[in-house]
Amino acid sequence: MDPTRRGFLKNAAAAAAALSFPAIACGSGDREMADRLPAGKAAKSAFQPSYLKAEQEGRLKQVDAQLWEGLAECRGCPRQCGVNRLKGEKGICSSTARLRIYSAGPHFGEEKPLVGRGGSGTIFFSNCNLLCCFCQNWQINHRGDGTNHDHQDLAEMMLALQQRGCHNINLVTPTHVVPHIIRALRIAARRGLRLPLVYNTSGYDSLETIKALDGIVDVYLPDFKYQDGKLAAKYSSGAADYPEVASAVIREMHRQVGLLQTDERGIALRGLIIRHLVMPQNIAGTDRFVLWVARELSPETSVNIMAQYRPEHKAFDYKEIARRLTSEEWQQAVRWAREAGLRNLDL
Repeated sequence: MDPTRRGFLKNAAAAAAALSFPAIACGSGDREMADRLPAGKAAKSAFQPSYLKAEQEGRLKQVDAQLWEGLAECRGCPRQCGVNRLKGEKGICSSTARLRIYSAGPHFGEEKPLVGRGGSGTIFFSNCNLLCCFCQNWQINHRGDGTNHDHQDLAEMMLALQQRGCHNINLVTPTHVVPHIIRALRIAARRGLRLPLVYNTSGYDSLETIKALDGIVDVYLPDFKYQDGKLAAKYSSGAADYPEVASAVIREMHRQVGLLQTDERGIALRGLIIRHLVMPQNIAGTDRFVLWVARELSPETSVNIMAQYRPEHKAFDYKEIARRLTSEEWQQAVRWAREAGLRNLDL
């Protein structure tokens, strides 16, 4: 990809003639109608992105101001660094007030309800606040590969993904750039953005920030990586509070958007999808994770039990995770999920 900003936007805006499937259209009904529908199919005519109502009511403007002001003493994630990002100071995520993006384009490797025929409109943000030693995107999240952009650029990327026929705007690793996202979203919404907004996160988010996103995000896509804080600290840069943080924010996400709702084509419109990466020697605590979902949320919760762990980056420094899963470990993980009663599994 052209490393210049102009090249980036040119690539993002290029029309893909092969993607003739139309983007999701905004209907005339309000989001409360979609809330009342049971899990599964939702009427397409009942859907409109949550952020449109928030913008119309002036709430997006309020959240924009609140979050941007917070960058002066950044506590936007559980790290609570307290640095002044507006003056160029950096905390653990290595981010200032400058918006840095690695790529934007249709992605066909996400969950089926996100991909459809047109793909998920993914925007990969550079840097990360969790920094797992086994990160498969370490060049982006640890090294910070990408280019700097302004809010207008990000808004144009969102609109270009809609024009290309993507089914949603999928914000990948958004935790440390939520203020930038809200500011760009306001621009894009006023210019005709009508796609569901997907918040694709590690699960290590500030509960206060997630509460601020109530009525803005349509689909939450969090990881739940660990059930043991000591292991989270060991493999994810000292994040010993990860299990408590993730459980609290995922409960809040579930409260806001509920079970997954799709249109008549099976495309996600609203709801929660949880990702869980199975790790060697059950380091991720899969047996406890599936029970937590069934008991704390609902057996109907959409859960992606992922088998694609592979050692990357600094994983080879730890013998116990310096290998792929065995077939026995994967089969055991699936048994645990089914024994817990989870009914909407993506395996």
